[in-house]
Amino acid sequence: MIIHFKKGTDPARIDQLTNRLNGLLVHLAGDTRLITSSKIKSPPTEFADIIDQFFVMESDIQLAHKTYLNRRTIQLNDLTIGNGENTHLMAGPCSVESWEQIDQTAAFLKNLGIRTLRAGCFKPRTSPYTFQGLGEAGLEMLVKIREKHGLNIITEVKDSTHVDVVLEHTDIVQIGTKAMYDTSILKTCGKSSKPVLLKRGFGTTLQEFVQAAEFILSQGNTQVILCERGIRTFENKTRFTLDLTGVAYLKEFTNLPVVVDPSHAMGYRYGVPDLTRAAVAMGIDGLLIETHPAPEQALSDAAQQLNFDEFETMYHSLEPVARAVGRTIV
Repeated sequence: MIIHFKKGTDPARIDQLTNRLNGLLVHLAGDTRLITSSKIKSPPTEFADIIDQFFVMESDIQLAHKTYLNRRTIQLNDLTIGNGENTHLMAGPCSVESWEQIDQTAAFLKNLGIRTLRAGCFKPRTSPYTFQGLGEAGLEMLVKIREKHGLNIITEVKDSTHVDVVLEHTDIVQIGTKAMYDTSILKTCGKSSKPVLLKRGFGTTLQEFVQAAEFILSQGNTQVILCERGIRTFENKTRFTLDLTGVAYLKEFTNLPVVVDPSHAMGYRYGVPDLTRAAVAMGIDGLLIETHPAPEQALSDAAQQLNFDEFETMYHSLEPVARAVGRTIV
């Protein structure tokens, strides 16, 4: 249940009700709101005089649910994500590997009109014997790339040790599939006003996924983007299975912008363009696509990254699909 208080309510009375319901006080847009377990279906009658309105929720997907608020938009400098008009394309290599590689990629994307560069600096790899990212050195390169090319920057946090430095230097913070359950990361990002792109865990239900977003929202940060990146199924011919049925659910029942990452779902470059077009046809709010100047030489996820020619061909095929569903690729 979500409770809105009347203006000028005595804070002591708010604290009394909070303690009574074992709830969480959330400060959003200058207002204090009380969030309780969804199992509570009505507030105590003796507190009716301080309650402006309350929302009974079916589950602990609360702040993110459309029955509470129909749509949330994300402001990324001069871009608006989630306005129902645009599909925002974020692209770049899996990892920052060198200045030459990331500078070449940024120049290529800028020439196409793409405004947001994605690249990992802290890499949560499955094997300890593979490239783990350049860390802060890579982040410093991304900062210089933003200064040189004027692109927005999105990069991933791997664990709580570097959340603050990523929050400080990037335009969007990505919480990856392996960090989705780390509530320390979620809460730290929730105390910021920086946009957060939250990726669905590959073994995570939609309920668990959106409740992870609730951890961020409940700390006061409403700038949250949901990203479907494929789930683990019985299939072994692809890396994961892109759950577009889950995307349909997220669009229908949540108020958060929805982004799709076909690169990680497919795991092989040959299928990425088709999956991307399918995702665009669903009227999504954004895309996360991997491209690299020489994918065969990439230090991570080489098989799924498009080379520049492949990416450009795919990119030019997206606008007619977007236009057919009332969207514009930005």
